[in-house]
Amino acid sequence: MAFRAYFALPVEKFATSDGQPTNAVYGFVSMLISLLREERPTHVAVAFDAGHHTFRTEEYPQYKGTRDATPEPFTGQVPLISEVLATLNVPTLSKDLIEADDILATLAGQAETAGMDVLVCSGDRDTFQLVTDHVTVLYPRKGVSDLARMTPQAVQDKYAVAPVQYPDLAALVGETSDNLPGVPGVGPKTAAKWIATYGGLQGILENIDAIPGKAGDSLRDHLESVRRNRRLNALLRDVALPLSPADLVIGPWDRTGINELFDTLQFRTLRERLFSLELAGTDLTEPAPRIELGTVSLAAGELGEWLSHRTGTVGVAVAGKGTPTEADAWQLSVADGAGESTTVDLSDLTDADDHALAAWLSDPRVMKAVHQVKQADHALSTRGYELAGVVFDPELAAYLAHPDQRSYELDGLATRYLGMDLGVADETGQQGSLDLALDEDGPDHQLAVRATATQALVKPQTDELTERGGLDLLTKLELPLAGLLTVMERSGIAVDSSYLTALEAEFGSQSAQVAQEAFDVIGREVNLGSPKQLQEVLFDQLGMPKTKKIK
Repeated sequence: MAFRAYFALPVEKFATSDGQPTNAVYGFVSMLISLLREERPTHVAVAFDAGHHTFRTEEYPQYKGTRDATPEPFTGQVPLISEVLATLNVPTLSKDLIEADDILATLAGQAETAGMDVLVCSGDRDTFQLVTDHVTVLYPRKGVSDLARMTPQAVQDKYAVAPVQYPDLAALVGETSDNLPGVPGVGPKTAAKWIATYGGLQGILENIDAIPGKAGDSLRDHLESVRRNRRLNALLRDVALPLSPADLVIGPWDRTGINELFDTLQFRTLRERLFSLELAGTDLTEPAPRIELGTVSLAAGELGEWLSHRTGTVGVAVAGKGTPTEADAWQLSVADGAGESTTVDLSDLTDADDHALAAWLSDPRVMKAVHQVKQADHALSTRGYELAGVVFDPELAAYLAHPDQRSYELDGLATRYLGMDLGVADETGQQGSLDLALDEDGPDHQLAVRATATQALVKPQTDELTERGGLDLLTKLELPLAGLLTVMERSGIAVDSSYLTALEAEFGSQSAQVAQEAFDVIGREVNLGSPKQLQEVLFDQLGMPKTKKIK
């Protein structure tokens, strides 16, 4: 199925920003999500081939010998598929010398015996032999999204044989994909007719001399290959496995692992589809707990006193309107390490509270944590506030620890490091703007949640950066640079225009001198900026060797 996904989606359109192909992973996971949503299974497992060398190739080295070499971009994606399955707590099984379909056949038989209804999703037609009233094969007709439900009636309608007789049919007509040649001159209709007449391949072989015509002669000439085909296409039902169907119950997902891996693979839409799953009777996603707030309502004039009692690193969250560099802050929340928080409307403060807040924000001795500090600084400066004392930014810390990821939104960081669900929209949804979407709890609640989460992220992210040796990068480079960039974006930069003018004159003089040297060689003046004129000079006049067109 992963191989089909690779060819169903163009590899050139599915890759991370650093060039890692992801089309097979994306297609496989997309199919799995659809299966979970539509079929609502209670037990799931995925089987992998352990390698090309199997007990079948030991008997017949040419088995599957006509298949092209596995594309390199596909090979590197198989471990990624396994990683995704691990975060989803989906067991994976493989066994030396055994093919994946033998594992599926064993599990299907055990599950049916245990009274389960079974779905086998496979792109190998040999699995049709597993079909019963309680085992259905989901077979891809095109790509990995269009799956045919192969029930006993569906197999009968398509091949004119019962599922248990499908291996007999395949033994006679062969299987091109497995490089198992059939009997020359014997097609599916003839083979099905023989099977119906004699009750199966064994009956055909017992009456081999009674089969007339050229087809009968051809069969008698190729008996050994028919017997070999039948041995090889029979799926094993008794593979010794470390897990039984009872061990395959769908378990809770590793939300942190999913977020980290899907960030790396840049699967934002696929992650949204995944987390939207709701299976009947099973809560796969195990919703993360919400952050608990200790919200404080302050009367006019009390803000300064309350702020003066906050200790340690304090979380600050800002809401505003506008672009990242031209935002206007309109609300601000502050949260301490005990989860106590307050939210103020910046347009409705008393003079005393406004002065107290301005002094507190600009005090470098007050240690503050701010998510996306540069945007927040811009927004606050529009209101006339100076921001100082910022010692932590969850976004910058996450970037230093995981530079291969594409986004560092606060809700994702809270899920990864705190196991918490903010339950609110991210303030950076519009190209880094501070627009804050409203939810049923109102903007005050949302901003307080963000301030609380920002404060709570300081310890786990600091511990991670310390372990990775990147804490100095945050405190001595990234945070100071963020402040410098804020000033540059707000105020512009100074240039020495007289120096640049002199430099321009110097370069212009050198350019004119080189151009004159070229004209002396050519014998006339041409427009050196014209590809057409240069083409005539270089290749026609000067006789430079022509080459084929390249990019």
